[in-house]
Amino acid sequence: MSRVGKMPVSIPPGVQVQVEGNRVLVKGPKGILEKEFHPDMQIQVVDGTIVVRRPTDSRVHRALHGLTRALLNNMVLGVTQGFQVELEIQGVGYRAQKQGRNLVLQVGFSHPVEVAPPEGIEFEVPSANRIVVHGIDKALVGQVAAQIRAIKPPDPYKGKGIRYVDEHIKLRPGKAGRAVK
Repeated sequence: MSRVGKMPVSIPPGVQVQVEGNRVLVKGPKGILEKEFHPDMQIQVVDGTIVVRRPTDSRVHRALHGLTRALLNNMVLGVTQGFQVELEIQGVGYRAQKQGRNLVLQVGFSHPVEVAPPEGIEFEVPSANRIVVHGIDKALVGQVAAQIRAIKPPDPYKGKGIRYVDEHIKLRPGKAGRAVK
């Protein structure tokens, strides 16, 4: 049995879960998330927990079992705590600022790059070289953070660019030069 899939997802107080067939709606203090799951997975609310069961022990069902449970857990965590990803900007003259809801980046191009947040995402700029992406949908927060990083990924020689806060960039050595005889 799947180690992840067999664990029930506890529903904290203040969170409502509605299961209609393979569609699950989770309401909490931070918002509402809705997702449709694979029709083979059986999702039930039992005694304040969400339980996921699979019909067979086939390879596909075993994989879907753990995936479904993990996605449900992320939905419950999202509507109670939310998720965030921190990005860091390194480089002389590189900076970020917030204009309204949008994020404006100066990262070495001849023009500023403006990023509009999708629905359910908030940007925070605590300092000129740090960006925090907030939201209740874990996948969407990670996707937006990856799109911001892709605007100017870290340079492998100098390390300039946008990176995740906990990301380590292994710098390459430059040209060694010609050997003198």
